[in-house]
Amino acid sequence: MQPFGPRPDTLPEGALPELDEARPLPFQWSLLAWAALVGGLTGLAVVGFHELLGLINNGLFGPAVSWALALVGQVQPQPPVLPAEPLPVDSGTPLRALLQIGLGGVGFLPDQAPLPPDPAPALAGDLPLWLASWPVVLMPVLGGLGVGVLRLWSKDLGPGLPSLMAMADGAVQAKPKLPFQRLLGASLSLGSGASLGPEGPSVESGGNIGLWLGMRGGLPPESQKALVAAGVAAGLAAGFKAPIAGVFFAFEGSYSTIPGRPSIRAVLVAAVASALVTQLCLGSDPIFRLPAYEVRSPLELPLYLGLGLLASGVSLALLRLLAAGRSPAAQRLLGRLPSWLLPGFGGLAIGLMALGFPQVLGVGYDTIEALLGSGGGIALLTLVGLLLVKLLATALSSATGFVGGGFAPSLFAGAVLGNVYGQLLGDSGFGLPVAEPPAYAMVGMAAVLAGSARAPLTALLLLFELTRDIRIVLPLMAAAGLSAALVERWQGLADPGLLGPDRLEDQRRHALAALPVLEAFEPEAPLVLNAAESAQSALQQLLSAHGHCLMVAQENWVVGLVTLADLQRALTGLGPAVTLAECRRSDLLWLPASANLAQLEDQLRPNGLRQLPVFDLSLPDLPHLPSALPTSGLPVKALQGLASRDGMARAMARAQAMKKAPDWGP
Repeated sequence: MQPFGPRPDTLPEGALPELDEARPLPFQWSLLAWAALVGGLTGLAVVGFHELLGLINNGLFGPAVSWALALVGQVQPQPPVLPAEPLPVDSGTPLRALLQIGLGGVGFLPDQAPLPPDPAPALAGDLPLWLASWPVVLMPVLGGLGVGVLRLWSKDLGPGLPSLMAMADGAVQAKPKLPFQRLLGASLSLGSGASLGPEGPSVESGGNIGLWLGMRGGLPPESQKALVAAGVAAGLAAGFKAPIAGVFFAFEGSYSTIPGRPSIRAVLVAAVASALVTQLCLGSDPIFRLPAYEVRSPLELPLYLGLGLLASGVSLALLRLLAAGRSPAAQRLLGRLPSWLLPGFGGLAIGLMALGFPQVLGVGYDTIEALLGSGGGIALLTLVGLLLVKLLATALSSATGFVGGGFAPSLFAGAVLGNVYGQLLGDSGFGLPVAEPPAYAMVGMAAVLAGSARAPLTALLLLFELTRDIRIVLPLMAAAGLSAALVERWQGLADPGLLGPDRLEDQRRHALAALPVLEAFEPEAPLVLNAAESAQSALQQLLSAHGHCLMVAQENWVVGLVTLADLQRALTGLGPAVTLAECRRSDLLWLPASANLAQLEDQLRPNGLRQLPVFDLSLPDLPHLPSALPTSGLPVKALQGLASRDGMARAMARAQAMKKAPDWGP
């Protein structure tokens, strides 16, 4: 036994030092300290981002436009008069700035829009309004050229969230970047009028800060993943001033694979720290001034389901357009221009659209507030045209290299859609005794965001935090849940990349999509057993075959899939007499032989599977990712084999080896 008394300065030979004094802090407390640091730094980064964005926005669409008009004699040359205090980003959008310098009448703003501090210079001549607004084309071009030069100089603005999680897992080389260049590019993009949102750069900046700090601190992979999630929550909490929505998005995003209670605590701490920093620096006012939600009758709930159905279509259109702009074919076409010039070309196209619909410029919070206000409405045809142009401008902004996310455009599209829907139901259409259009606009925002981001809980809580009205929860749940479910059914479970393009992840997904699922087959034949087979016998046969799942058949028709874990649970809970029919999964997860490895990953990852059966069937009515049986099952004779995670990794390794191999042909 260790004697009492002072500890000797030297230890006897061969003795081990006591660990009491060198014992580190408990794991959870250490992780919470790192999470608080991630949240604080992310909050400071978002505050700096907002200030820089407001400075660029007010500079480009204030003095720069005034000088451009004076240069061609449309206004008398006057020194620019800047407000004593810069406008906050929430109200300093290009549309409002244009109105302040005299290009009035080109858009709709709420009644509470602040008046300009000084009389605006009058336009000279009798030019048509759309032609007199020509500076609206110039500013996105200038911003695009700035973004192009930044991309040429920096080469890479940093990885996106899927790549960050892969880096934390050790699947790819870890190269997180501090977000200075990303936030500068986003400020130039959004400040000059690109049709994107600020939440993408905020969230991805938080994720990069989290992984960067985790690596510098020598934390294990699980802790690094937790800090990435903490940065994600901090970024969204700071960007929208909605810490609860930020916490849920960190775990609801389709990129997320973050387990354990320590991660939950870290995410909470980071969101609180980030929101605190943001409120201290930018104030606690919400980013939207939302009206009080009005309930006319509980019988309106089916009407909100109809809005959720329409919102799923708008969400799908937004995702498809973004994917088309990032596709290899579109990038090859756009790649004919010099890389530094491509964002400028995109800015020119967006500026031309803004001549007819200036509301598409920038984040669009002013237009959202207009649609949520009670000072009047916009004509239905104008709203429909605005919705279509906004979707196209968003896709073009993303495809040509502007920096930003898709949350704000999806909220914009949802507000427009909901306003149209509310007007059609009310006085401008069927004349039903329903709530005013702003109520449907609020629910439409959540529904389109839920479908686009595949995050219904995040969308629901975000709108609830902004409205702080418990009466809106039920319509939000109905519309957002239906929209997300329908988009997932049509689009599949792949990450939509709504926060912005992730170059590394896009390259990996395109490489997977180029390989057929047959490349990932296991060498062993799939195990097919009768439904009446005992689970004990099936378990022994599956272990002998070194497999992870087997097919359950009835009269030469495959009717179910049973995994090794399913057999173990059934034998533990029901006893050795249980049959395969009693422990099979309710749905047979499978793929047709025409599928590719990207679809295989989409089917394996969310369902926690390692192997998946592939059938040689060509059915024209298959959903995007088949997850249920046709009428009577699938024929055993059509079973081709089992595709697996390991097989997918081998297929990718073979493809990479073939690319590196020298070409010895003639």
